[in-house]
Amino acid sequence: TIFTADDTLAAEMAARLECGGVFINGYSASDARVAFGGVKKSGFGRELSHFGLHEFCNVQTVWKNRV
Repeated sequence: TIFTADDTLAAEMAARLECGGVFINGYSASDARVAFGGVKKSGFGRELSHFGLHEFCNVQTVWKNRV
């Protein structure tokens, strides 16, 4: 969480942080349209949004020869 009245400073500070999410002047927010999750070894990757969908899917390729 970054607490500041300066929007430019908040954006600069957020860009320098290596993390999955940054809150400006607050401590929690959630929306299923926005990805959520940590980076490095802090979790399982992304949840929610189209980014999170891929975290919970196993890709399978099926080939069928023409008869």
